Amino acid sequence: MRYFFILGSNPTLSLAELTAVFNDGNLILAQKDIAILETNQEINANIIKKIGGTIKFGIIHSEIASFATKDILKFVAIFAKPEKSESKFNFGVSLYGKAKINTKVIAMEFKKMLKQSGVNSRWVISREPTLSSVVVEQNKLITKQGAEIVIIQFNKKFLLGKTLAVQPFKELSFRDYGRPARDDRSGMLPPKLAQIMINLSGANNDSVILDPFCGSGTILTEAMLMGYTHIIGTDISNKAITNTKTNIDWTKNNFKLQITNYKLLNADATQISKHLAPDSVDAIITEPYLGPQRGRIEIEKIKSELEKLYSKSLEEFKKILKPGGRIVMVWPVFQRAHLSLRGSISDRNNLTNTNIAGALHPNLNNFHIINPIPTSLQKNIFVKLTNRDTIIYGREQQKVWREIVVLEREK
Repeated sequence: MRYFFILGSNPTLSLAELTAVFNDGNLILAQKDIAILETNQEINANIIKKIGGTIKFGIIHSEIASFATKDILKFVAIFAKPEKSESKFNFGVSLYGKAKINTKVIAMEFKKMLKQSGVNSRWVISREPTLSSVVVEQNKLITKQGAEIVIIQFNKKFLLGKTLAVQPFKELSFRDYGRPARDDRSGMLPPKLAQIMINLSGANNDSVILDPFCGSGTILTEAMLMGYTHIIGTDISNKAITNTKTNIDWTKNNFKLQITNYKLLNADATQISKHLAPDSVDAIITEPYLGPQRGRIEIEKIKSELEKLYSKSLEEFKKILKPGGRIVMVWPVFQRAHLSLRGSISDRNNLTNTNIAGALHPNLNNFHIINPIPTSLQKNIFVKLTNRDTIIYGREQQKVWREIVVLEREK
């Protein structure tokens, strides 16, 4: 079976996540922001709630060499045509590629075909050649009485598929902005980035995972929602532990979770081995304090302080993490005023660390950096990594970008 994934704003990070989640399948990049997965397993539409870097997800039903309307309709009628019903059938057509194809002709012919079969339909249109996830969701195109027909141009061929699910943008926003305890000093990690980081750890649902800088608990609550049951959160701040407990309770109440097997500790990450047993943690996923986000930043001073904090913390993590265990960690990249900010964030990912003037270089303490992109894709022109195999994540206006680092303890 083949599935397509429409990737998020940072395609490299999204691809890395898919590689970790579907490690027994074959992933290829059809376009900059489209991944194709070949796998023997059937993937349920609910997977979209556990992969933060994917905007749309669907199944590929057919592949054709030439784009003729009659050929398209022949295949589309098989996987998109609904059963006769009294309710109206909504459908849309999204084209991913530069081919000059008139999707209106396809849509009108499909609508005519439906009418001949006794199906009343409505064609959902957009100003763009592709429908957004919001349009797809709001027009019920992923229900039994709806369909988004997806056409992907790839290697001089066209892949025909149907969207199975879109990113739950309302739910993600609710978890981000609706939670009762939010503190910009202790972290404003977006829930979807927390999901990506959890997936990059390679931990399974029975693994013991730790966030030693838990802040307001975003990583912990997302892990709970993803099905993890052995969770530990620590922070040096009493307020952070209180906020985390508040947000966990809120998440449990709003999403009907029965999680009770979690532990919160008021502990310093640089002395965490005093609180946790040696080799007792499978994965550490964390965004530590990244330094000040507003006002004038004394970059060299902040870098020096954070490098000491991270180095001491990594030395402690080595004691409690199992051999072969992974750390997925955010390191800040501070932007100097004279640096050019032109181009998209993904275009800047391939800057060397010497060019990223504000990058950190803590002591890795017997950890080594893991390249999260499969070897077969590392030289792809659309894959943007730093020269130390990490991924930059951020927005143009941010003074501090995030560098996503995947570390593994030597066995």
